[in-house]
Amino acid sequence: MKKTIKVNINRNKCLGCGMCISLCPEVFEFKSGKSSLKVKASLEKYQSCIKESAQNCPVQAIKII
Repeated sequence: MKKTIKVNINRNKCLGCGMCISLCPEVFEFKSGKSSLKVKASLEKYQSCIKESAQNCPVQAIKII
């Protein structure tokens, strides 16, 4: 059984630098100048790049739950 993950982006913290989008374009996109999750993104399939994005976010706006 796959472990289901959830991703939370704190849009108040997000600088809109695009780091997460460059590391994991399958999951993240810009909406109104801030990072957002793509609606149909497969979080389980892209866990490794999501984790990398969270680790490299300069303001730690991405949390994996």
